[in-house]
Amino acid sequence: MAKAAQKISLNSSRDIPLNKLVLSQSNIRRLKAGVSIEELAEDIARRGLLQSLHVRPVLDADGGETGMFEIPAGGRRYRALQLLVKQKRMTKTQAVPCIVKEDGLAEEDSLAENLCREALHPLDQFRAFQELREKGLSEDDIAARFFVTPTIVKQRLRLAGVSPKLLAIYGDDGMSLEQLTAFSVTTDQLRQEQVWQNVSRSYNKDPWSIRRQLTQNTVPSNDRRAIFIGLGAYEAADGYVLRDLFSQDGDGWLQDVVLLERLVTEKLKIEAEKTADEGWKWIEVAFDFPYGHADGLRQIVGEPQEMTAKERKTYAALKAKYDKLEAQYEDADELPDEIDQRLGQIETVLQAFDTRPKVYDPADIARAGVFISIGPDGDLLVERGYVRAEDETSPPTSDDADDNTDASEDSAPAGATRRTIVTVAGEEADDDEEDGVKPLPDRLIAELTAYRTLALRDALAGNPHVALTALLHRLCTDAFLSSLGGKCLEVSVQRVSFPAQTPELKQCAATQAISTRHDAWRADMPKDEDALWDWIAALDNASRASLLAHCVSLSVNALYERGDRYGAGPSQNTVSRRLAQADRLSAAVGLDMIEAGWRPTVDNYLGRVPKARILQAVREGKDEQSAQLIDHLKKAEMAKEAERLLGDSGWLPEPLRRRDAGASDTTLPAFLADDASTGAAHTA
Repeated sequence: MAKAAQKISLNSSRDIPLNKLVLSQSNIRRLKAGVSIEELAEDIARRGLLQSLHVRPVLDADGGETGMFEIPAGGRRYRALQLLVKQKRMTKTQAVPCIVKEDGLAEEDSLAENLCREALHPLDQFRAFQELREKGLSEDDIAARFFVTPTIVKQRLRLAGVSPKLLAIYGDDGMSLEQLTAFSVTTDQLRQEQVWQNVSRSYNKDPWSIRRQLTQNTVPSNDRRAIFIGLGAYEAADGYVLRDLFSQDGDGWLQDVVLLERLVTEKLKIEAEKTADEGWKWIEVAFDFPYGHADGLRQIVGEPQEMTAKERKTYAALKAKYDKLEAQYEDADELPDEIDQRLGQIETVLQAFDTRPKVYDPADIARAGVFISIGPDGDLLVERGYVRAEDETSPPTSDDADDNTDASEDSAPAGATRRTIVTVAGEEADDDEEDGVKPLPDRLIAELTAYRTLALRDALAGNPHVALTALLHRLCTDAFLSSLGGKCLEVSVQRVSFPAQTPELKQCAATQAISTRHDAWRADMPKDEDALWDWIAALDNASRASLLAHCVSLSVNALYERGDRYGAGPSQNTVSRRLAQADRLSAAVGLDMIEAGWRPTVDNYLGRVPKARILQAVREGKDEQSAQLIDHLKKAEMAKEAERLLGDSGWLPEPLRRRDAGASDTTLPAFLADDASTGAAHTA
């Protein structure tokens, strides 16, 4: 006959006065963790004691009860109650609900209470906060009641607002908390689900990849257009900023790109109207101008504004103060915050003195123009004083000015903007479904060789020996040999324009180096031709060689060009000779496009070629396995993943690779070989 199961009896519950309770030495909790005693006391004061204390009778030497009880489990609650008594918010004889136990070990009770309870799942916490919010509690109320910051409450509520489908996946451990956090960057639940479908089929499930997909049609808040107008102006125009509550840097994304560009255009036009009051003949306005936009224009020289006696005194005092502070902390590893702030304030004022608008001759203003755009840091960029070739006339005499006074008064008002052009760069159509590795598009080759031309110019300027060799080679070719077209070196130092280029060409390392070097030489150089001769003659040999190398480098033309079907433009033989000479020059200066800073990106290559080309690049730059990991993706995603994979691989597209410097002038580069027959037709 089976033995009956023993019935379980629970320990009795009693209300015991607080002054009859003492802490037990058997409590295993020694270290502070979780909510503080002060916060726990506030919570008990608000909602009462939610969990009874576990106590044991204190016995005398004979084993009899003394009327006191020790607490092996619940010591933090006991201390919180004592704090409330100390604060006179309850009496020391207040009855406390307790579970009284006499058998077993006190240490076992303490350990079991702490180990056998299960922490709340984060998803349950998110949903609980959401339910409290729906029942009328504000975010600040919730934060105060649970001793967290309002930011944490906002974060939890944002997570609770993620698509229920994704929350269910997270609850079943199908997604990490970091991934769920990435999905909270948008409140569009349908878009969240679409991105999860893409991510779940991809090998790359990193949170940064999720955020990138969710924000790919937005503009980041650190974009210079957003900085230029300010987030306040954008939001005042009912623009929505999607903010990442989990970012330490306060990342955000502007959702309405059309609104952003309209606000930027309007602000640029307002700035143009202000500048027009100065009397310039024309003003061109754009978000950004391409590299070389002022080539072929003469820039007039303005004179710095004269300081008043008071301004000179202020400037000298600030400069002395700055130099004194800088010398005082010269050996300090790190400046104190107040000193660093003070130096920054002084530097800002001094810079304002140094960068005041220059003063121009009214006659020059009447025939010159201005470019207005946005600088790299989101500030207004005003480039004054450029004269077009058709406006290069002799300065008007004073008599002419007197004769034209009445006419100008009857015509457009002085300083009116003659022409204001707002341009916004567009994106080219995407050939997503091209099959096979076809020849690169002409425009893409032209853009890639624009990078190479700039890098080659920069490298040549740093190698006077090669620059002199190239110069002599061109001079000897013209003087002693039959001169053919397609020269890489235009000795007249004719600045070559870049008909095809990407926006980032203007900001690449070679461009910045060339501009910095050119500006430095121009700042030192006299503006008068006679004085220039004497200045050059006085230079030492090293400076003359460096100046020669810089000037020669500006004439480098390693661009790919394609004539049209009517025969306009250079022939393919001309282009091939030019590129072969560029290869020789590149080898001589040791040009490496990777060292020059070029990396394959979606914008400059990967998004501009068919999928077959993208996969070919990954195979060459990484391996076949990497190519197989992305071959199922749509082109846009494939290009982005390829950019990440190829970032530090050292891979270059064929037009940027170093080729055999000994190739003959008539050898067509490999990347043009497929177009040989077409090229012949152009030259026929």
